[in-house]
Amino acid sequence: MRVVGELRVDWATSLSLVGTVLKALTAPLVGTALVALWYREPLVPFLATAVLTLGAGIALERLGRDDLGIREGFLMVALTWLAIAVVGAVPFLIAGEGNLASPVNALFESTSGVTTTGATVVADFDTHSRAIHLWRALLQWMGGLGILVIAVAVLSQLSIGGAQLMETESQTRDVNKLTPSIEETARLLGWLYAGLTGLMVATWLAIGAVGLGPEVTLYDAVAHAFTAVSTAGFSPRAGSLGAFSPAVQWATIPFMFLGATNFVLLYHLTRGDPSRLVDSDEFRFYLAVVLGLTGLTAAFLVASGEFTRVERVARHSLFQVVSILTTTGYATVDFNGWSAAAKHMLFLAMFSGGMAGSTTCSIKTLRWLVVVKSFRRDLFREIHPDAIRPVRLSGQVVDEEVVRDVYAYVLLSGIVFVLLTVFVVTDAARAGKQIGEFEAMGASAATFLNIGPAFGAAGPYGDYAWFPATTKVAFIVLMWVGRIEIIPVLVLLTPAFWRS
Repeated sequence: MRVVGELRVDWATSLSLVGTVLKALTAPLVGTALVALWYREPLVPFLATAVLTLGAGIALERLGRDDLGIREGFLMVALTWLAIAVVGAVPFLIAGEGNLASPVNALFESTSGVTTTGATVVADFDTHSRAIHLWRALLQWMGGLGILVIAVAVLSQLSIGGAQLMETESQTRDVNKLTPSIEETARLLGWLYAGLTGLMVATWLAIGAVGLGPEVTLYDAVAHAFTAVSTAGFSPRAGSLGAFSPAVQWATIPFMFLGATNFVLLYHLTRGDPSRLVDSDEFRFYLAVVLGLTGLTAAFLVASGEFTRVERVARHSLFQVVSILTTTGYATVDFNGWSAAAKHMLFLAMFSGGMAGSTTCSIKTLRWLVVVKSFRRDLFREIHPDAIRPVRLSGQVVDEEVVRDVYAYVLLSGIVFVLLTVFVVTDAARAGKQIGEFEAMGASAATFLNIGPAFGAAGPYGDYAWFPATTKVAFIVLMWVGRIEIIPVLVLLTPAFWRS
């Protein structure tokens, strides 16, 4: 490892690997150009970006590289998300269509895409070409899991270990036990991810073929499969999933749910071993939270008289809870019009997230389960002070250091959320804009926790374009922080990280 002054981090290696990932971005850019060619839309935004990205990637790769350590792994993950967000904004700027013609808006949309947030500044969907909408969806698909797999696969081809990245990103060491090599694991997870995406495309097309979803096209099926399995939520339709039939909406729910399920457990399921999934404390907790919040939301909708038909109550409450809880962000209705109690259920769902080791964001059910079990353990000790009762997950004892880390993460997330909310309210007032407290809280949670739609003007059929530029810049930073998790960001900001 090269040492510069007191610095112990090898910038050249990290940047060189970012360059390799950027080179890989050329393929999806060229692919989107081919779609533009098919629809007879402008090719320049994608071909020009592909040339620029390829040149930047080659230049960064030539910086040279040594062995990848933990520090370089952290730095490479953080820089990769930033680099892809910047590259992703270039086609929007070159196309110069609608709100995306603004540099801040373009970077906001791209960051929202690659972090799988789904918050959009697009107000007039018909202004943008189909290729631009597909590029938005592709950014989310790559951000979900594809970028990680590409990075690890590329690293493996270069004979540089990618296990550190996988641990940093997936938050589960179990991933390293799937296969003897990390490159084989990356390939396996990539196929699983692509397989789920392909299955959703086939499901949508089948529903359309039998007449239950006559509005479904191949373009719609592909664009929504990209953004459902990645639990991301960009839709090329202004009405989101509300533009499709009830059959299509029902069929989309399982894919959002599976996208937020631990992919290691899904792998065992595909191998004919459902016991790992059934025996998982976290999966049972995840399922219970989904069903519990859905039941409460449905009850509030019935009590307020929002819906009278059982099917509509069940569909809209289950869809919205799964969509928000998994951080997907699709909408079947404008839930701004729901009762305050039902909207607060969705607000609570924002802080859940799906399982660790999936494409989801937010706090994640694994951490909440540790908090619940730890709290229950502490109550037990109040009654039996001499008792020894460790926190267990799926029968395994959880290290006390991990428990403390979980509490620290939840506390830090709460602090960031409160500070961001105060900033949103203050900055809106400075800019002469009015925003309610609940709307500010919703927008802060929806961006920092990578969910997408919030409430009010930033609701499911609204957008974020009206926020002041300074607020949107803060959202961009917080979306990035939320995607790579706050602890790694704090580690990067710690002076000790950069020294011995």
